[in-house]
Amino acid sequence: MKPLKVSNHIFDWGSRTYVMGVLNVTPDSFSGDGLLTPSPLAPLPNLEAGNAIEQARRFVRAGAAVLDVGGESTRPGSAPVEVEEERRRVIPVIKALAKEFPDTLISIDTYKAVIAEEALNSGAHIVNDVWALRADFELRNVISKIKCPVILMHNRSNPASVEVRTNLGSAFIGADYADLLEDVKRELMDSVRLAREAGIEDERIILDPGIGFGKKVEHNLELINRLDEIRALGFPVLLGPSRKSFIGYTLNLPADQRIEGTAAAVAVGIARGADIVRVHDVEYMARVAKMTDALTRRKVND
Repeated sequence: MKPLKVSNHIFDWGSRTYVMGVLNVTPDSFSGDGLLTPSPLAPLPNLEAGNAIEQARRFVRAGAAVLDVGGESTRPGSAPVEVEEERRRVIPVIKALAKEFPDTLISIDTYKAVIAEEALNSGAHIVNDVWALRADFELRNVISKIKCPVILMHNRSNPASVEVRTNLGSAFIGADYADLLEDVKRELMDSVRLAREAGIEDERIILDPGIGFGKKVEHNLELINRLDEIRALGFPVLLGPSRKSFIGYTLNLPADQRIEGTAAAVAVGIARGADIVRVHDVEYMARVAKMTDALTRRKVND
């Protein structure tokens, strides 16, 4: 698998695990870490940017290779955000991050072509699409034109199949698969085909099995344990299990008490081939990643 050069960074796949820190510029993040105040009267772009900068400083000090900025909650059952509101939330933050951290990569977590293009022109380097090019077909043309990497995430989300439990949050209960791994692999490769048709090179494609998106608890557990089968498709793999409801349902714990469960999922995921882990608790998970790399890759990265 070829190394990927992005800006002045090189992803040397297989040599180490890269940590992506989550910056949710939302009032309704499932994990409780949204940087946007819920009040419609209070939020101002400089306030959100300031909060993001403060959190990003901690992430970068702890070893985050990528800062992932999102302005629309993707928790099960969440409401879509209009383009103008998403733009208001994320673009000032991306501009501020690009100025403050010129040597750190930034990804934009969006499925909207217009937001992605503006974010990339404002300092972002990577597109993280939770609908894997199937929500806005124009997005693939934006990515092809700018020649940036794209993360394609498997997603079978359906609001009608969401269950909400007090303290544990929302989870999908109605997702059915004929064969979990084969279905996920086939649908990911369908999105790879869309990318290729638009002229996006294979070396710019990263796959994400979509932990928590249209999967039951047992599906998420199986996907992490068999992540090597996704890796065998020939693309780098991003894993995003952080604080998600499958951990809460397994351990019977709310989102703010899932560090140990996240650590277990991250460690097993790395052992099964994850190249990037997308996490909220960067300080802890960077240590988990470094230790797991030392155990599985026989190399300690100072």
